Amino acid sequence: MTADRFRARYDAATADIDPPLAIVDRAAFDANAAQLRARSGGRPIRVASKSVRCVALLRRALAQPGFAGLLCYSLAEALYLVDAGVTEDAVVGYPTVDRAALRALAADERARAAITIMVDDPAQLDLVTAALGPRHPEIRVCLEMDASWRPVGGAHVGVRRSPVRTPRQVVALARQVLARPGFTLVGLMAYEAQIAGLGDAARGRPLRSAALRWMQRRSMAELSERRAAVVAAVRAVAELEFVNGGGTGSLERTAGDESVTELAAGSGLLGPTLFDGYRAFQPRPAALFALPVVRRPARGVVTVFGGGYPASGVAHRDRLPVPVLPAGLRLTGTEGAGEVQTPLTGPATRQLRVGDRVWFRHAKAGELAERFAEFHLVVGDRVVGTVPTYRGSGHCFG
Repeated sequence: MTADRFRARYDAATADIDPPLAIVDRAAFDANAAQLRARSGGRPIRVASKSVRCVALLRRALAQPGFAGLLCYSLAEALYLVDAGVTEDAVVGYPTVDRAALRALAADERARAAITIMVDDPAQLDLVTAALGPRHPEIRVCLEMDASWRPVGGAHVGVRRSPVRTPRQVVALARQVLARPGFTLVGLMAYEAQIAGLGDAARGRPLRSAALRWMQRRSMAELSERRAAVVAAVRAVAELEFVNGGGTGSLERTAGDESVTELAAGSGLLGPTLFDGYRAFQPRPAALFALPVVRRPARGVVTVFGGGYPASGVAHRDRLPVPVLPAGLRLTGTEGAGEVQTPLTGPATRQLRVGDRVWFRHAKAGELAERFAEFHLVVGDRVVGTVPTYRGSGHCFG
């Protein structure tokens, strides 16, 4: 389908809704879910909730074949989703120091059976015990091992997450969990961000892309060997229900690691711009937002209302939203995406009038839900439902 036809569809579907507004193309969402499943090698996919942040869409993802459980980003969020009946299997992907949430977890038998917290340091266990007392109920625990690549010397390729990476280090942490009352070790996680989160086919950057592919091949080979050794060592001292790995950008590679029992993905459901540059897959843009033209300040320039929605991470241009419909628009180099207005240039400005919509894509998936209170679900040229985001439900989990 051409850009003009997509624009006509989305304009028609939302004609009675004043922008700014955000939509999710339901057919694209479902197609992306099917693509993730096809890439998973039969491994179940745990949905990364931070990339969705909308209860209705999380339910829709979990209703698809091949998806099971949530990878949450906050304990308070996991409590909310379990209480709402979205899942009975939530792993909190980051350590928590939220004492109020820990007390709520300890007080709720159903939540304790459903939620697993993340640990990579004995100090995190100390904090749980300090918050709940030495005789607290059993808390399910997952260990996170460092999945970054360290090719030579002090070089570090990847994100800064867990401080434990070797079999000896992870087993020592596992023994700490096993020795303390009130904790049950059930899982292990290793997120290879340098593979899952970096596109290996960036447009117009062939040398960088080739270098990334070289790095990713070697990093995955090293990680697969080390992760298998870590899993074997931990299984020698404790039974593990699951070993989680991967992300949207690395499903095929991680599925080839026999030590991994489940995968994680979320961004691939919505297809933000940071996932445009991968050779192995191409998600369909499922989430877009529309801003209205409010000014025509000069020939070849239009100004839309709002737009200052940069994504988190290093503040490069790739973190800015991208105008996509109509085709032929671009942000200016002096103003970018503005706090309350965003000027646009390009050939398509000639056809735009005050009141017209410009459709944008966000750089990261879940952060769009922090800007809008609701998503309008589009099928064809109709809105078939409107659902609240976390923000629209009155929740902000950080």
